[in-house]
Amino acid sequence: MDSIDYSRYAKLSPFELKDELIKLASGRENRLMLNAGRGNPNFLATLPRRAFFRLGLFAVAEAELSFSFMPNGVGGLPRIEGIEGRFERYVSEHRDREGVVFLGRALSYVRDQLGLSGSGFLHEMVEGVLGANYPVPPRMLAISEDVVRHYLVKEMVGGFLPPGSVDLFAVEGGTAAMTYIFNSMKQNGLVERGDKVAIGLPVFTPYIEIPELDEYGLTEVAINADSAKGWQYPDAELDKLKDPAVKVFFCVNPSNPPSVKMDDRSLDRIAAIVEGERKDLIILTDDVYGTFADDFRSLFAVCPGNTMLVYSFSKYFGATGWRLGVIATHKQNICDQRIAGLPEERKAALDRRYGSLVPDVRGLRFIDRLVADSRTVALNHTAGLSTPQQVQMVLFSLFALMDEQDGYKAELKKVIRRREAALYRELGLPTQSNPNAVDYYTLLDLEDIALKLYGPDYAAWVKANFVPNDLLFRIAAETGIVLLPGKGFGTLQPAARVSLANLNEYEYAAIGRSLRGMADQSYEEFKRQRQGGNAPDGGTKPN
Repeated sequence: MDSIDYSRYAKLSPFELKDELIKLASGRENRLMLNAGRGNPNFLATLPRRAFFRLGLFAVAEAELSFSFMPNGVGGLPRIEGIEGRFERYVSEHRDREGVVFLGRALSYVRDQLGLSGSGFLHEMVEGVLGANYPVPPRMLAISEDVVRHYLVKEMVGGFLPPGSVDLFAVEGGTAAMTYIFNSMKQNGLVERGDKVAIGLPVFTPYIEIPELDEYGLTEVAINADSAKGWQYPDAELDKLKDPAVKVFFCVNPSNPPSVKMDDRSLDRIAAIVEGERKDLIILTDDVYGTFADDFRSLFAVCPGNTMLVYSFSKYFGATGWRLGVIATHKQNICDQRIAGLPEERKAALDRRYGSLVPDVRGLRFIDRLVADSRTVALNHTAGLSTPQQVQMVLFSLFALMDEQDGYKAELKKVIRRREAALYRELGLPTQSNPNAVDYYTLLDLEDIALKLYGPDYAAWVKANFVPNDLLFRIAAETGIVLLPGKGFGTLQPAARVSLANLNEYEYAAIGRSLRGMADQSYEEFKRQRQGGNAPDGGTKPN
């Protein structure tokens, strides 16, 4: 491999560095490039997609029925009168189509289990899938919000919440959610330049980068998970949240990239801090991987009044291209309380900002300010996630709610864990054992692997002679494998992130074999240097 100065890539986000690694990994003919760097899953939920397209056919027929007197393919807005009867005929006539049967069951579930209006649900879905109206309300379609709320309560809370106690804002995936939240917190005086924001590390890289942007200028406080303790946050790290200068704590749970959920001790510790010293703390939790975990419990359940929940449908349902996510807040929440406690001068400025929306700006809740800010306030009346996107979100939610045995979830867990086992088997190491792990990603700790394979002398030599990012470039060039640097996610030790979601089992086995082959070659080099009289840390740095 030619000597290349990789220091010029040092400041790149892992997701931008990935593109350079892909170029290098793809540089040889007749070699398969294996990109384990990105978390886009290669599995997806098919049944709710079948239902979406079948619903579309019924909806078009409803539109044509409304304007049956018009020729040349002109339809009208669907009518709610008699829609249940027409739909039941549609289901009866097309029962041999799998997606149609699901739709019939979904209507029964919404009506009989959730206690919602069958006609209202059908009309909202039909009008929504046609995309013939603005989203009304802009924050989220009313019955859609009810259905998705039930799904989130099941998966994130694991219990019962009173109807209407949680509000949702449907957004274009988790990335849009974070963008909107940080902007609205700034606009509403919840964070000011120089304020401290605590970040649970390691974490999805953009969450480290956003507070550093000039428009926010926040001071970051690292809450470091300990790999030796199963990637949990030690009490001493969580106690940093007691500092009243820390305005916001945000985290990904289960974590990215360790893919480990917070244990009960961590959740209880945070809850005790909030209940005691930090009743004013805002918590922002991104729980996109929570649906892969066993018995998951979100901070949204543990610290309800202080926590905003971000959830994306992208990973669990294989829907990254759909851009589906929600922001959830409890009706009684700290953001509204802190806005109410702002100085009068700041409140007057906010009266001017939101004055075109409502007569009583001071009664406007934070989640509704989020909606307005997402469209620069003046375009609030055309805010909202597209209605076909909301329909697919509802069908995903119903698919999970109706799967009482969690069969889909069990299949995904088996798929991911078989891939992990194949990777570690070929690498020659035991599979990681952690009861809180969800295994969507795995972190390959370079020093730990070297130690387990060939002992402490070799591990010390690897640490002295290999720069982690340079090693990733070497892996890409020599094997065609793309991994992302753990350092870019805030890991304290040199590590590489492997996504277990986007390749097939045999490909993870190939990655394990290739990495083991490189380790064996490196060990031979180490032995030659040692036999030549060099100390373990005295070798020359490989190119």
